[in-house]
Amino acid sequence: MPEPFRVAIPARYAASRLPGKPLRLIGQHTLLERVYRVAQASGALEVVIATDDERIRRVAEAFGAAVVMTATAHHSGSDRLAELVTLLDWPDEAIVVNLQGDEPLLPPPLLALVAQTLAAQPAAGIATLAAPIEQVAELFDPNVVKLVYDADAYAMYFSRAPIPWHRDAFAGERPQCLPSAQWWRHIGVYAYRAGVLRAYAQLPPSPLEGLESLEQLRALHHGIRIQVATIAQAPPGGVDTEADLNRVRAQLT
Repeated sequence: MPEPFRVAIPARYAASRLPGKPLRLIGQHTLLERVYRVAQASGALEVVIATDDERIRRVAEAFGAAVVMTATAHHSGSDRLAELVTLLDWPDEAIVVNLQGDEPLLPPPLLALVAQTLAAQPAAGIATLAAPIEQVAELFDPNVVKLVYDADAYAMYFSRAPIPWHRDAFAGERPQCLPSAQWWRHIGVYAYRAGVLRAYAQLPPSPLEGLESLEQLRALHHGIRIQVATIAQAPPGGVDTEADLNRVRAQLT
């Protein structure tokens, strides 16, 4: 039997690039409701939205979601979820999948995959996903997070820079095509053990986390192991800008 898991969706109203993002409409439904339905379709034992905004709470409860109000001053979505698991008193061993509130096109089976990846590795505190990078532009794009992992599929590092750096192929100008070596794109879906989430929120941010602006580096810095499951192809991107919203509307309406 698959290990039961819960899905938590952090949702903020004050997104800098797209204010009010969770409540933007895609067809007749808000972005947040679309994401909530993705979580529901994953087979999760429980789906909860974590927010600090009363407007989001009212809308979410109107479409039937469970909502927990959290503090406004959180450094990251993971910090918000740490408060959520504490408020709900979820047991330390509970598996919690963090689904960002702007991922309406994420295939629901990926939520179950990341949860079961963590369940299968007792030594890991977190699990996440990666997909192959096939284009040079993607590898050199700082908005695309890259990762490398070890022989046991534990993450070694995440970066906005091209890693690993191919000393010979990348020595001169940017190549036109990728060499035969494999590069991996990080897919920002995480599964945590609830106890790890609680501990994570008490850890100081790491210098590398600040440099790369990647919160998962805090976990690696403090010795929390991150198990990586690979998938054949990256899912469609989430919604960060007005252009992203229009792209998703064209696909879903």
